Amino acid sequence: MKPLEDVRIIAVEQYGAGPFGSVHLADLGAEVIKIEEPRSGGDVGRYVPPYGEDEDSLFFETFNRNKRSLSLDLSTEGGRRVFEDLVKVSDVVYSNLRGDVPKKIGITYDDLKHLNPAIVCCSLTGFGMNGPRSKEPGYDYVLQGLAGWMDLTGEPDGPPTKSGLSLVDYSGGFVAAISLLAGLHAARRDGVGMDCDVSLYDTAIGLLTYPATWHLNAGFTPERTSHSAHPSLVPFQAFGASDGWFIVGCAKEKFWTRLASVVGHPEWAEAGSGYGSFADRARNKDTLIPLLEDIFRQRTVDEWLEQLYAASIPCGPINDVEQAMKEEHTKARGLRVTTEHPRFGTVEQLASPVRVGSEQPEYRRAPLRNEDFDLVVREIAGYDDATVAELRDGGAFGDVEPPAAKPAPDGKAADTEPEAASR
Repeated sequence: MKPLEDVRIIAVEQYGAGPFGSVHLADLGAEVIKIEEPRSGGDVGRYVPPYGEDEDSLFFETFNRNKRSLSLDLSTEGGRRVFEDLVKVSDVVYSNLRGDVPKKIGITYDDLKHLNPAIVCCSLTGFGMNGPRSKEPGYDYVLQGLAGWMDLTGEPDGPPTKSGLSLVDYSGGFVAAISLLAGLHAARRDGVGMDCDVSLYDTAIGLLTYPATWHLNAGFTPERTSHSAHPSLVPFQAFGASDGWFIVGCAKEKFWTRLASVVGHPEWAEAGSGYGSFADRARNKDTLIPLLEDIFRQRTVDEWLEQLYAASIPCGPINDVEQAMKEEHTKARGLRVTTEHPRFGTVEQLASPVRVGSEQPEYRRAPLRNEDFDLVVREIAGYDDATVAELRDGGAFGDVEPPAAKPAPDGKAADTEPEAASR
């Protein structure tokens, strides 16, 4: 069996952070039933440009492979009935909504424990389910600013800078997945479920790590560093060569000794040189770094990397996305995988970095909206035709029918509304 093959998760999720957390669980074999609100057209991620058409987008494919989809209107009596019947036979209710919404729509542990005492209710919200900001939606960009990340990022004389990736969202998804699994373990051990109150704000603040500890205990004030330099280890930063940029880092004294030799100044590693220790180099970085910059500009990136690799000094090129995808190590680690999609044909995307055991995950494309209606409603919930018709007439499933397969291109195989709290 796959590691999580015996786990069923009801996911009231959309866009990025929530689906990013659950996609790794789905890759590990968990049955993730994605609840999509029919009145709004389901997960907004289906419509994210620029690479999409109708309800299909490559953005949605990225975050929703290996999942199931059911269109369900939780605001209707019938939709609520279906949801509660699924809770009875599931392990987790997972959501990424605004902090006040889980309670408002009745998906917290207190709301559901009478149906399943062991149910785990994991809520990934923008700001948590209590506190002055709990009713605010949380977006990665806003949180990078609020939590101090942008003040730490960028050149000293430039504006505050956002990370090129939505790292609060993605980190929040990982934190939610860890919390969910911990809650599930405890529920199976004790027979009692719980709420997991996870937020993007908590995640962003928690990831301040040692700069926050230094500030709280020693009054440290972080400052942006030139060329993405490490705040205390010198040299550990980006350097410009004659044709591009690369990273070199001396996190141990032995690396500095080797680097001093590679750049033709072994005496710099000696005591009394002004650069012979971490403390010396930090104190004299304003003279050392310009010297290194002048030397590195004399050769190409490849020429320097060849010498640095040979000397076992931590280093690497500053790749663009295309170069990162073509790295030999990317291929060796099996990080590029494919799925087949009825609109896009063969879709290449990235494997989950979560590794458990030696079995490789299987990857199935993201579901079309409501594609798994029969599986979820008839097989899992156990409804007969008469019950399904009654529920449909009552608006439980909206007006969405199970989709027919779309032709593949070129013949290739093929505020009670759940408002997202996060990207």
